[in-house]
Amino acid sequence: MRFDEMKEEALVAVSREQLVFAYYVTGHGFGHATRVVEVVRHLVAAGHEVHVVTGAPDFVFTTEIQSPNLHIRKVLLDCGAVQADALTVDRLASLEKYHQTAVVPRASILATEVEWLNSIKADLVVSDVVPVACRAAADAGIRSVCVTNFSWDFIYSEYVMAAGHHHRSIVWQIAEDYSHCVFLLRLPGYCPMPAFRDVIDVPLVVRRIHKSRSEVRKELGIGEDVKVVIFNFGGQPAGWNLKQDCLPEGWLCLVCGASENQELPPNFMKLAKDVYTPDLIAASDCMLGKIGYGTVSEALAYKLPFVFVRRDYFNEEPFLRNMLEYYQGGVEMIRRDLLTGKWKPYLERALTLSPCYDQGINGGQVVARILQDTAVGKKHTSDKLSGARRLRDAIVLGYQLQRAPGRDVGVPDWYSLSEKEIGVRAKSPTALSPSPSSKSSCVGDFEIVSGDMQGLSDTMAFLKSLSGLAASSDVNSPEKRKLRERAAASALFNWEDDIFVARAPGRLDVMGGIADYSGSLVLQMPIREACHVAVQRNNPMRHKLWKHAQARQLDKGQGPIPVLQIVSFGSELSNRAPTFDMDLSDLMEGGDQPISYHKANKFFSQDPSQKWAAYVAGTILVLMTELGVRFTDSISILVSSAVPEGKGVSSSASVEVATMSAIAAAHGLNIEPRELAILCQKVENHIVGAPCGVMDQMTSACGEANKLLAMVCQPAEVKELVTIPTHIRFWGLDSGIRHSIGGTDYGSVRVGTYMGRKMIKSQASRMSSSSDGSDEYEGHSIELLKSEASLQYLCNFTPHRYEGVYAKDLPESITGDEFLKKYGDHNDKVTVVDPKRSYSVKAPTRHPIYENFRVEAFKALLTAAKTDEQLSALGELMYQCHYSYGACGLGSDGTDRLVNLVQEMQHRKSSHDDDNSSLFGAKITGGGSGGSVCVIGRNCIRSSQEILEIQQRYKAATGYLPIIFEGSSPGAGKFGYLKIRRRMN
Repeated sequence: MRFDEMKEEALVAVSREQLVFAYYVTGHGFGHATRVVEVVRHLVAAGHEVHVVTGAPDFVFTTEIQSPNLHIRKVLLDCGAVQADALTVDRLASLEKYHQTAVVPRASILATEVEWLNSIKADLVVSDVVPVACRAAADAGIRSVCVTNFSWDFIYSEYVMAAGHHHRSIVWQIAEDYSHCVFLLRLPGYCPMPAFRDVIDVPLVVRRIHKSRSEVRKELGIGEDVKVVIFNFGGQPAGWNLKQDCLPEGWLCLVCGASENQELPPNFMKLAKDVYTPDLIAASDCMLGKIGYGTVSEALAYKLPFVFVRRDYFNEEPFLRNMLEYYQGGVEMIRRDLLTGKWKPYLERALTLSPCYDQGINGGQVVARILQDTAVGKKHTSDKLSGARRLRDAIVLGYQLQRAPGRDVGVPDWYSLSEKEIGVRAKSPTALSPSPSSKSSCVGDFEIVSGDMQGLSDTMAFLKSLSGLAASSDVNSPEKRKLRERAAASALFNWEDDIFVARAPGRLDVMGGIADYSGSLVLQMPIREACHVAVQRNNPMRHKLWKHAQARQLDKGQGPIPVLQIVSFGSELSNRAPTFDMDLSDLMEGGDQPISYHKANKFFSQDPSQKWAAYVAGTILVLMTELGVRFTDSISILVSSAVPEGKGVSSSASVEVATMSAIAAAHGLNIEPRELAILCQKVENHIVGAPCGVMDQMTSACGEANKLLAMVCQPAEVKELVTIPTHIRFWGLDSGIRHSIGGTDYGSVRVGTYMGRKMIKSQASRMSSSSDGSDEYEGHSIELLKSEASLQYLCNFTPHRYEGVYAKDLPESITGDEFLKKYGDHNDKVTVVDPKRSYSVKAPTRHPIYENFRVEAFKALLTAAKTDEQLSALGELMYQCHYSYGACGLGSDGTDRLVNLVQEMQHRKSSHDDDNSSLFGAKITGGGSGGSVCVIGRNCIRSSQEILEIQQRYKAATGYLPIIFEGSSPGAGKFGYLKIRRRMN
């Protein structure tokens, strides 16, 4: 039901009966409190008594409402999102603080709130949007209503994905609490909220303006000819470095929330902490700040252009950002430009906007009227069918949590259709089967000048999406409002010039895993999901630059210089900035020398929302540094990846390999797949800063469909491509626990492995140089000991030699300080020993020695006779690998659960006449600590059915439906590249 059309004066009539409202306000920021003020103002004006439960300062309420009917109770019942700074949310700290604030004392909170609600004789409980308030109301026998644009179960769900499932009970409890409320009054810019039984949509709730533009400017002493920007980043003091040259000439910046002792330049004005922001909006020309409901709603309502900077990990933001941009009210500023003071192009761009929000802004009155009616028993029914709406919200929530990038639209197309439509048609699976028209030399508006799509339907889809971008870039295109990433992509290329396209798949780690950096043999399968990258080079004179890039060059006083511009599809699903740009000269120093990898790492780490660009732009720096390539043209890059992030299937390697392949093709560089993979590993190790081995990049570059890449990582020698026997099949199952090789577990295990190698080498050196002839060294040849003293790779040890000579002397663990004092450096170029940390040594050292043996045995067994014994032996080797990961500290609850489900399926009694198992083994993959497991089974219908059963049983136990990876596709080397050209009509 919508209430946009109701006239203000008829909304909240003075009631004959004084009602009592208990209004709970979440502890996250001031935005919730300021919108509550507007609703409470109307309730109090109608003669009602309102008790506000809040942690916000009193002035937020008393500035607007002076009435004995307003009661403020200072109690904090939730904590919202814990912010590391004004732009970054600490996800794990948020969950832990909520646990301490609302979970540990839950029983006493409920008892206290029920008693208090009964003591004030509350007629209705309103929550924005404190979960426990709804449950307390139900326990007290009082109805409750929520008023919000997001709910904490949605926000925290993504945090649980990153922080681990041990916090998932928080999300279930919050959703359960919300389900006790009668209905939700849903504000514009809303997130999916399937926990609520019924929904009523209401207009924006915004505070009113008291003073005119001229009145406010007169009070502040600002002339009418001065351009004014509000600097509004909420109540988070961030020590902003504000400089006079941040602003264009003739501008003034009004700073909200500045610290009392902060000195400001003359063109900046410090405002009081209790300043009334809506009046400042009347006096201003634009606003600069972070996105939140309060800033976005007031900017839209009063048609103020908003220059915004992204926050990290606050999931409300994408929905508000889309609304802001849909109504042409927003300009995104790159965080790097905020911090370095390059504001001018963004502020000037904001003045060209014409915000066009044309919906209702009387939400305060509408909400107050509905609350009053509900309190006296009047029923407000929604015109939506609750089941259909909740299904839609649940599916959108699922899409958000799956984080599957590479799609132009992040949620199902039907979600944006009329909400009266109930019928939903499932999309067909995106199998990489040959497309009937894939052999054609033309796709959409493009002709394939060179290269072959090889029947890959995902490549066909990518080329069609490029064709759609080219069409939407035309002046006469009917498409007016687009996602920012599509708008940026449609303006990225000169569509009449050649474009080069490369493709690189992710990989499934069948055997080998973390033993790669110890020189093991590994067996890797390129998966069906892949990343596509399109690259175009342009003369700087002809390159179409984004506005802020143009301004940056003007500031430098230079003519056209080579610029790198990148657009990444799927950014909204990962809440990262969709675009990145830089002058290519920023990758050089001292004339013609590339900057160091260390400097590059610091450069790309400045802005977490743009750190993803290191995987792409880093390939350019590596080509400059390692091959001496110099780029004199501008480069435009479009990245579209269907390899899901954080699932342990090498999403980062596929991006690096596809990017470098496309750049090489565009610049006529002939780089062999093996060499390209090693170069891409340098991007990840040194520029991104993730200490991975090389197998991910090698598989993405050198793999072939339906074959296992057998590679010895010393450092990267392809031994052979092993055809997967037709009776064997591999699957990947995602645990839902985010994997990151940049995480502490992976890095510390790698450090422990290199420590163990150093200890073994030291012991071998002592033994070989001993001349006492004692029995201790009898039977050990001097030549063998000398070779072990110069050991480069742990995997060159045999298990019997390790157990017989060295294992007994290795410690289970050692502190970094003790190791450094005794052995010096651990001799690993991509990790650092922390003196204050304790490192496990024995298990990480043992793992690669035994893993190499297991992989050799696995490879040999693949060619053995096709028997159940063969499959059982292969499965047993995978199980051994899995438990060895766990001993190293790289297991997880989710991957253990999946492996246990495979074992249960393998050993259960079947009702089939053929009682043989169809699944035989499973193991955690890649860097461990979450991610996916690899499963081996017989290639038959029954095994596929059992995989689906495992998927459903895992969901029943955890609430998460695993992604299934099945199928294979060619690596980047086998695919080559496509050179495409737009056909002229």
